[in-house]
Amino acid sequence: MLDFDEEVALTELLTPDQLDRLENLLSTLAGCELSLVSAPTVEEQATPVDFNLDTVGWVQGSAPAATRSAAADLAAFLTYFVTKYRWAANLHRNTTETTYQALQQQNIALRHSEKQLQVLADSLQQRVNQQVEVIQAAQQELYESARLRAVGQLAAGVAHEINNPIGFIRSNLGVARDYVAELAEALPADHRLDSTLTDFQALLQESLTGAQRIAAIVADLKTFSSIDQADYSDCSVNALIEATIHLVQTNQATPLPIETRLTSLPPLHGHAARLSQAIYNVLDNAAKAIDTAGVIRVESGSDEHGQILIHVMDTGGGVPGDIQDRVFDPFFTTRPVGSGTGLGLTVARDTVQAHQGRIRLESAPGKGTRVSIVLPTGRSEP
Repeated sequence: MLDFDEEVALTELLTPDQLDRLENLLSTLAGCELSLVSAPTVEEQATPVDFNLDTVGWVQGSAPAATRSAAADLAAFLTYFVTKYRWAANLHRNTTETTYQALQQQNIALRHSEKQLQVLADSLQQRVNQQVEVIQAAQQELYESARLRAVGQLAAGVAHEINNPIGFIRSNLGVARDYVAELAEALPADHRLDSTLTDFQALLQESLTGAQRIAAIVADLKTFSSIDQADYSDCSVNALIEATIHLVQTNQATPLPIETRLTSLPPLHGHAARLSQAIYNVLDNAAKAIDTAGVIRVESGSDEHGQILIHVMDTGGGVPGDIQDRVFDPFFTTRPVGSGTGLGLTVARDTVQAHQGRIRLESAPGKGTRVSIVLPTGRSEP
């Protein structure tokens, strides 16, 4: 398309075929040969074709001047309408191109906005998912806290209801054992009677041992649930470890091979019940990781900064490297569906962090797992 803001020539307005047709029509109307040229070769036989005060071409021929003038006016008239059509076409084209470009820019802007909205939507969804996880973890923590309180109340009731009868049972069994010994000395020698008294003493001793075992279990349960302590108080980490080991053992069908190496530690100012739960969760994971030939080792100590160290090691199958970063995530578990909540290590981590400590898991497939807990002995509380 031509830009009519600039000067144009008649040969630019019409195609060669159109020029030939126009020349033939003008020649026919004039009754002699006329031609349309850009510049006259014989000025006295040429008449200009004017358009917008500019000469765009010439009508040249041997026809009279009046005939050439009429032919030039007719050519100018036709050129006006051709130009008008071209102007309309150019205007339509320019408008269309401008509208198309504007639409393209709007489309690009819309796509950019759509991408931004998608990124924002993904970010919001991620935040929603994180908040859902936080809420679920908080709900589970509330549940765990409620469960711990329930265990504490149960332990308090058990301790109150069992300690007194166990106390006089143990006392009576001890007195009965002494009476049997006195009877054995006072009665005349009789082989059958001696055998009966010996068996009776063995039964009393076995019953006394059982009563002492019950009392120890109640004491461990009291230590685990800390029913005699405030929320935060000075507690013995080694005592918590020993009580927790006893409770883990009681939940197993067969005795667990647990080796301990506990060194003397200073008191720790903390929440004994939650610390017991954290240690229990780590030990429970270790118990589920070992096979019949596996071993669990529990160590305690302190570092050069006076911080308390707890190590729980097992000889189980280990944790694959690609999931080690996720073991502390809420609800993550490698156990079959229904076999675990995936919150054991999460609760342990949160409890350790609440005591301003650190927990770390080190593992290699086929070489077992080591969980290390570091606890400061300061008196700061969350």
